[in-house]
Amino acid sequence: MGDGRKVALIGIPLGYGAGNPGSELGPEAVRASRSRGRLLAEHIRELDYDYEDLGNVPVTRPLASAEVDSRAKYLPEMVSTFNAVIRAMVAVLEKKSFPVILGGDHSIAIGTFSGLASYFRDRGEDLGLIWFDAHADINTPETSPSGNIHGMPLSVLLGEGPKELVELAGFAPKLKPEFLAHVGGRDLDAGERLRVQELGIRDNFFTMSDIDKRGMTVCVEEAIAIAGRASGGYAVTFDIDMIDPRFAPGSGTLVRGGATYREAHLALEIIAEQGGMRSFEIVEVNPLLDQSNITVELACELIMSALGKTIL
Repeated sequence: MGDGRKVALIGIPLGYGAGNPGSELGPEAVRASRSRGRLLAEHIRELDYDYEDLGNVPVTRPLASAEVDSRAKYLPEMVSTFNAVIRAMVAVLEKKSFPVILGGDHSIAIGTFSGLASYFRDRGEDLGLIWFDAHADINTPETSPSGNIHGMPLSVLLGEGPKELVELAGFAPKLKPEFLAHVGGRDLDAGERLRVQELGIRDNFFTMSDIDKRGMTVCVEEAIAIAGRASGGYAVTFDIDMIDPRFAPGSGTLVRGGATYREAHLALEIIAEQGGMRSFEIVEVNPLLDQSNITVELACELIMSALGKTIL
């Protein structure tokens, strides 16, 4: 956790970075859901946090008549939105609050981590990142099969991709590869597998096969050790599709063979217990694809584990 006991909730209802509509509805669905009969705000206050909901960051919407680059879709609108996101992140950290960010598709991590990294850079510190995801999200416009930017954010943060995104906040890269840990991957494009090898970061990736062989506890503790080497601590971004579709059907890019309900909670419980996390973000919750609201409610529960809720 960050300094103090203040939590600031921020929604970023951007969904056009993904192929399927609906993740833009995630922030309001998570806010309004009554997990175990109580709203998210009530759960957070029960953990003895000072809590503030800052609403949603304004999202620049694509115009129906706008020309779309098929290699990196809706780039101008994303640049506009992410500049607003960067300002919001810096403002939260300046108030010494801990950001809890509700997405939106995973492209929003470009804006959120850029803002967080900018704040720590101004103080002479690096920020690490733990990235939970079924996918690598390390495509570029040249390797992406779809042109959807929610498959490119990690690449952008590492300094590769559209110049307009890479140079947000006036510096690049936002993330040094030695401070990156990726957990839960099981569906990588051929170009992504090659890029992981070329960047020399295979040991930073804890795939589901690694988790099967070694256990979630060992993998997450090693991920914390990697990201925690950064002098400023680390951010956590959690794509709900890291979890198996049996437990989280409400996402747009489902892949069988993911983490179980308890493995996901365990990972975040360990992170909360060990300390060093500077923000928590959950993305790709798609209410339009959910079943009986179980994914939305799971997102609320995972936030609570990240904030330190335990069984006893």
